[in-house]
Amino acid sequence: MSRRRITFLAALPAAALLALVPSTASAYPNPGRVTGSVITHDPTMIRTSSGQYLLYATGGGIANKTSTDRIAFSAGADAFSSRPSWWSRYSSVPEAWAPDLSYQGGRYLLYYSVSSFGSNTSAIGLATSTTGRPGSWTDQGIVYSSSSSSDYNAIDPNLFVDSDGKWWLSFGSWWTGIKMIQINPSTGKQLSSNTTRYALASRPTGTKAVEAPFIVKRNGYYYLFASYDTCCAGTSSTYKVKVGRATRVTGPYYDRNGVSMMNNGGTPVLESHGSVIGPGGQSIMNDVDGDLIVYHYYDGNANGTPKLGINLLNWSSGWPVAY
Repeated sequence: MSRRRITFLAALPAAALLALVPSTASAYPNPGRVTGSVITHDPTMIRTSSGQYLLYATGGGIANKTSTDRIAFSAGADAFSSRPSWWSRYSSVPEAWAPDLSYQGGRYLLYYSVSSFGSNTSAIGLATSTTGRPGSWTDQGIVYSSSSSSDYNAIDPNLFVDSDGKWWLSFGSWWTGIKMIQINPSTGKQLSSNTTRYALASRPTGTKAVEAPFIVKRNGYYYLFASYDTCCAGTSSTYKVKVGRATRVTGPYYDRNGVSMMNNGGTPVLESHGSVIGPGGQSIMNDVDGDLIVYHYYDGNANGTPKLGINLLNWSSGWPVAY
């Protein structure tokens, strides 16, 4: 998407923007223009104080990319030059998945997952850095884990820091869905005085496919984004992004039709359309021109190659609309 089109859409009145709400999958916007190193899965991105875009994604010792303009991306070294030894307990490769990057209290935090496909013998790890650059990360070990006897899967973490200073980590994939724990800001790990594992979203009937939570707070509501259906199958992927909102961070979350996210609810944000197949693995970031949804999709014009997608979000209807 060109900068001219972005500026034009941002200037539209609310009524005109409401007309952009997609009524069918074919009405979803194409990803904005990105070039260079764009092959990616599960991207998380922030804009640093120097104006550089810093992105981490699934793969290896956590893959890295950077950009100065949000269009041209360059691949960097992995976050970890040497992978932590504990990873081998959860992955035979071993590699890390679905990182979550943020900047809190003068340091960068990188939550991430270690597992194997289809297994819930999994763990969420945490690394910290003063620069956020590859090779600068100090691993802090395991934050939370699950095993084959668990009814949840400890992958796909997302840190949310509320306006009251409380920290929350959502996570989850398949099984009984999306969970949340409270985090101690001093350690980045679970708060010892609150060991509750909250349930945020589930699919109790049919497929169990809901994962990759991401929470933001806008206009007094908490919004829970999640990826639904099947990832990682190229042009056969059925991944899509849905959202619900709540008046408390711990829920309950409901979609636009009032259906609970604990009962298969979720309002569509992005779905397959044209050559854009299976968008998901999303994160949300606030940039100088508004909120962005950053995700991967499979390019039907490139044999299902996973690529980076970026779109702006408009909130004028009270619900996020990608454009």
